[in-house]
Amino acid sequence: MATFLYELGKLAFRRRHFVALIWVALLTLAMVGAASAPTAASSSFSIPGTEAQKAFDLLEKRAPEAAADGASARVVFKAPDGEKVTDPANKAEIVKTVGALKSGSDHVARADDPFRAKTVSKDGSTAYASVSYKVTSMELTDEDRDALEKTVDKARGSGLTVEVGGDALQAMPETGSSEIIGIAVAAVVLIITFGSLIAAGLPLLTALIGVGIGVSTIAALANALDLGTTTSTLAMMIGLAVGIDYALFIVSRYRGELAEGRDREEAAGRAVGTAGSAVVFAGLTVVIALVGLAVVNIPMLTKMGFAAAGTVVIAVLIALTLIPALLGYAGKRVLPMGEKSRLFGGGTKDRAAGDAKPNMGTRWARFVVRRPVAVLLVGIVGLGAAAIPVSQLELGLPDDGAQPTSTTQRKAYDLVSEGFGPGFNGPLMVVGDLKGADDPKAAAGEITKTISQLDDVLTVAPPMFNKARDTTIVSVVPSSKPSGIETEDLVHSIRDTGARITSDTGAEIMVTGTTAMNIDVSQKLNDALLPYLALVVGLAFLLLIVVFRSVLVPLKAALGFLLSVLAALGAVVAVFQWGWLGSLFGVEQTGPIMSMMPIFMVGVVFGLAMDYEVFLVTRMREAYVHGERPGQAVVTGFRHGARVVSAAAVIMIAVFAGFIGSSEQMVKMIGFGLAIAVFFDAFVVRMALVPAVLALLGDKAWWLPRWLDRALPNVDVEGEGLRTEAASDSETDSDRKPVRV
Repeated sequence: MATFLYELGKLAFRRRHFVALIWVALLTLAMVGAASAPTAASSSFSIPGTEAQKAFDLLEKRAPEAAADGASARVVFKAPDGEKVTDPANKAEIVKTVGALKSGSDHVARADDPFRAKTVSKDGSTAYASVSYKVTSMELTDEDRDALEKTVDKARGSGLTVEVGGDALQAMPETGSSEIIGIAVAAVVLIITFGSLIAAGLPLLTALIGVGIGVSTIAALANALDLGTTTSTLAMMIGLAVGIDYALFIVSRYRGELAEGRDREEAAGRAVGTAGSAVVFAGLTVVIALVGLAVVNIPMLTKMGFAAAGTVVIAVLIALTLIPALLGYAGKRVLPMGEKSRLFGGGTKDRAAGDAKPNMGTRWARFVVRRPVAVLLVGIVGLGAAAIPVSQLELGLPDDGAQPTSTTQRKAYDLVSEGFGPGFNGPLMVVGDLKGADDPKAAAGEITKTISQLDDVLTVAPPMFNKARDTTIVSVVPSSKPSGIETEDLVHSIRDTGARITSDTGAEIMVTGTTAMNIDVSQKLNDALLPYLALVVGLAFLLLIVVFRSVLVPLKAALGFLLSVLAALGAVVAVFQWGWLGSLFGVEQTGPIMSMMPIFMVGVVFGLAMDYEVFLVTRMREAYVHGERPGQAVVTGFRHGARVVSAAAVIMIAVFAGFIGSSEQMVKMIGFGLAIAVFFDAFVVRMALVPAVLALLGDKAWWLPRWLDRALPNVDVEGEGLRTEAASDSETDSDRKPVRV
C-alpha cells in the first residue's frame, strides 16, 4: 500500500493543476446540485419492528386521517390573574384568534375551537387550540410561521398570555458563533504547530472543501433520499474534524521529509506513502463505526451514519490527492522562516545539534517509560472516577420540556402542565384492531374500561372509530410528564393487558403516539448497543491486527476506547442529567440523556479514537521494526507524533465544542459528548495509558502467532517498501544536499 500511495502522492504533486481542477469542479457541481434541488421535506421517522410503528402503519391503512404527519401547533391561552378564559371578552378574543389561525395560511388543515373541543382547564384559567397543517414542519414557509406568530402576538395585546407549542415553529437549529470560534481555535493551533500561515491554512482549506462537497451532496440528495437536517449537521461535525486532522498528518510528514534533505516531489510522495497509509486505515475505522449504525435498524440513524461516512471518505481522498497537489503550489512557504533558510537558503546550522534537545513529547514518553505502573494506575483511576455517573444513566428522547425556558415552546409546555396536568403534553394513542372482535362496540368499551383502571392514568377519551368501524382509537392522558419513568411504566402496563383484552373480546390493542415512539426507540437502541459494539469493535480489531501485526496492541486499543467512552458518558450524565456546570454549557433544563447518545458515541468516538491510535502507534512500530528496543521505540514514536497528535486532538475538540452553542439540545449534547470523549481518549488513553502499557509489555506487545503472520496480507503501513527501495541507492544519496527551490 505504501508504494501505491507513494506513487499517487508524486502523481498528484506533478499533476497539481489537473487534481486541483477536479476537486474545484466537484465542489462546484455539488453546490449547484444543492442550490437546484427541491426543498427537502421533513425526514420521515420510522422504527421497524416496534409496536408503535406497527400501530401507526395500521392507522395509515384504515384511518389515514388519524395518521397524518403534518406539522402541528398547540396555541395555549392563559387568562390574566383573577379572570377566566370563559369570561366574555377573553372568550371572544380566543374565538377570534382561532378564526385568524384558520385563515392565516393556506396550509392550515384545521384549527379547533377550545370551547367546542372542550380543551379548557377545570379552573377556567387555561385553554388550548390545536392547529393541524397539511404539510410537514420542514415544508412550512416563512410566511406560514410569520402568520402564526403575528396572530399570536396580536392575541397577546388583549392581555392574554399566549404561547405556542408543537413543531410548527421548529426551525433549523442555530449553532451560534461558537462554531466559528471552534474553527478559529483550530486555525490558531495549526499556526502554532507549523509556524507558517501557508502550512496552517492547507488543512483548513482542504477540510472546508471536503465538508462543502459532502454537505452540498447531502442537500442535493436530501429530498430524494429522505435525509433529515441532523444528517448534514453530523456530516459537517465529523467532516471538519477528520478533514483537518488527516491533512495535518500529511503536511507534518511532508515537512519532516523535507528536513531530511529530500526534494519536494519525493517528500510529497513519501508523506503520502507513510502518513497516508495511516490516514487510510484511520479513515476505515471511522467508516466502519459509522456504517455499522445500520445494525440498529432505525432508518434515520442509518442515513446519518452513511452520510457522515461518505464525508469521511471524501476527507481521506482529499488528504491523499489534493494535499500533495497544494503542496506543489505552496513551495517552501510551508516551512517556518528558520527552516526555509536552513534547507533552501544554504544555511549551515547542524541538524544534529538542533535535535539534541528533546521536545516535550520525548520528555513525556521517557517519563512514562520510567514509571509505567504509576501512570497506568492514575489514568485508570481518573477515567473510572469520571465514569461513575454512568451508573445513574437515564435515557429518553427530548420533548418541549427540555427546551430553554425562554422559548415559547417551553412556556406553552409549562402552561399546559399547570392548567391540565403534565400528561396532556404527551397523550398516548391506543389503537384497537377490531377485525377479530364479535362485537366491535363492546370491545372498544372494554378497552376503555380496562385502561382507565390502570395506575397513572389521568383521563381516557371515548373511543373513536374509523369509517369501516374495524379500528378504534382511544386517547389516554397519563398523570406524569411524557419523559417520566411513570409514563413508560404505563405504556408497558397497557401492552401487558393486551393479551387479556384479546382473549376476552378478540380485539388486539397497540400503543403508539410520539411518547410511545420515543419509548420504543430507547428500548431498540438499548437492545442494539451490545451487538453494535461487538460488530464495530470486532471488525476494527481485525483491521488493526493487519495494520500493527500484533494481537495485544489492538486489544489494548479497544479496552482503552471503552474506558474513554464510559468516562465521556459519565461527564454527559453529570452535566445534562445532574446539571453539574450546566450553566457553563448553556444547559437550562436537565433531564434524561438522549436515547441514541450511547450508541452514537460508541460509533463516532471509536472511529476517532482509532485515528490517534493508528497515527501514534504506527510511528512506534516503524521504529521497532527498524531495530529499536521497545522502550526506545515508544520514545521515538512520541518524538515524531506527540506534537501532531496533540494538535489534532485540540483541533477536533475545538470543532466539536463549537456545536455546544447550538440552540438544539440534541446537537449541544452530541458536541459536548464528542469533545470530552476526544479529550479523554487523546490525552489520557493515547498519551498516557498507551505508552505505559507498551512499556510494560516490551517485545510481547508486538507478538503475533506465526500462522497468523503468514495468513495476514502485508499492507506495509510503515513504508518498509519505500525504505528498501531507497536503500538500493543509499550510496549515491549519502552526499545528498538540500535542494534549492
